[in-house]
Amino acid sequence: MGVKSNNYYSNEKRNTDKANDATHQEMLELVKDIAKFSDNTYGERRIKAVLNALSFPVSRWKVAKLMKEANVWVRYKNKYKATTNSDHNKPLYKNELEQNFTTEQPNQVFVGDITYIWTAEGWLYLAVVIDLYSRKVVGWSMGSRMKAQLVCDALTMAIWQRKPDKGLIVHSDQGV
Repeated sequence: MGVKSNNYYSNEKRNTDKANDATHQEMLELVKDIAKFSDNTYGERRIKAVLNALSFPVSRWKVAKLMKEANVWVRYKNKYKATTNSDHNKPLYKNELEQNFTTEQPNQVFVGDITYIWTAEGWLYLAVVIDLYSRKVVGWSMGSRMKAQLVCDALTMAIWQRKPDKGLIVHSDQGV
């Protein structure tokens, strides 16, 4: 035939009918079940770990082929949460600072923002108020829900600690 014997037999081995291989079919069904159980969040490494735990020693590359054959794709979740909603009907205030973030003395301008932190209990929201002159945190509040009260508590703490004069400017990015 003009083909070396080792190539012939390796090609024969490669082309064995996988549809008749019971172990292959069982692993294929397991991959589908694992994907369904994990809501398509398990990738090659985690599926490999599950298959190995179920006494199916496979490599990551074999799992990748099984996933492709089973038409299983990983659905990645966002690693961030959207916290600003700029699409609202609330009034916008004039930007008094106009990107000039310097002041001559303390307690003239406070700036605030909200961020979120992942903890073992879930997401926690942190509202912070900073004195623009000293760049120090003068008020903060933390909670499990992002509500207006969170910001009010942080601002109340800042005013209580610093007792600013009239004319204080409070600046934020106006995210709701």
